[in-house]
Amino acid sequence: MAHSHDHVHAHGGDARSPHQRRQLSIALALTWGFALIEALAGLRGGSLALLADAGHMVTDGAALALALLAAWLAARSTSQRHTYGFGRAELLAALLNALAMLAVVVGIAWEAWGRFAEPRPIMGELVSLVAALGLGVNLLVAWMLSHGQENLNVRGAFLHVLGDVLGSIAAIAAGAVVWLTGWTPIDPLLSILIGGLVLAASLRLLREALHGLMDGVPFSIDLEHLGKTLAAVPGIAEVHDLHVWALSGERLALTAHVRVRDFSTWPEILAGLRHEAEEHGIGHVTFQPETVLWAPLVRQD
Repeated sequence: MAHSHDHVHAHGGDARSPHQRRQLSIALALTWGFALIEALAGLRGGSLALLADAGHMVTDGAALALALLAAWLAARSTSQRHTYGFGRAELLAALLNALAMLAVVVGIAWEAWGRFAEPRPIMGELVSLVAALGLGVNLLVAWMLSHGQENLNVRGAFLHVLGDVLGSIAAIAAGAVVWLTGWTPIDPLLSILIGGLVLAASLRLLREALHGLMDGVPFSIDLEHLGKTLAAVPGIAEVHDLHVWALSGERLALTAHVRVRDFSTWPEILAGLRHEAEEHGIGHVTFQPETVLWAPLVRQD
């Protein structure tokens, strides 16, 4: 006897509003635009801390770009060749971004080591002024993103920008110390601190991107707990072959085989399963019902 199949599809991560995409675009332009200004000022003023902060702002801009990319991809419909859409492009972009920023961190560390050995003159006034302007830009961007916290992508970009606020404060401190005391080692010391912030964010992004590209269970999901929750839906004898993976940075998918005691109650059971999946943030689900009598005796998890 062939088992019946029932598929329920509910797609999360709807396309963001034009207003939200516009906010993200403005935030991206401000972040990358001022990163360029900081880089030029860092070269002119001889400040590695300012250059490191510019690199950190580039990572923030990349996070914003990924959020904007997700908004654009969410607006695109699926096709016969891309039935899940183009959400994986977000994970691929995150991977490339993380690798690029790891290279930036290595460059910052190498330059800092050289400056400890051979200190260079630093224009403390210029460094402090530009870093203070950068702090203002970061606070403005953080304020703009604070209105989209219900969106996971925007929330992640917001956290990146908060980290860059610390980087700007460190660059201001480096410029002030050099300006007031002439002690130049503070610049490479604080640049290493900023590099550490970039390193932590980059490694976290790299881990999440690789995990997603390998179809790993999202870190936000406790698979064992989810399985027990689904199995607790009235009328279910067992849930097996449970799989959860990420279609994009926001959209999660689930498939599972469900053994039911009374097949006539499947519509009610299905509604309960769908509700539990949505409670865990999973919007694309496929459940295959099996009767206890005809279900295979050997589990294949």
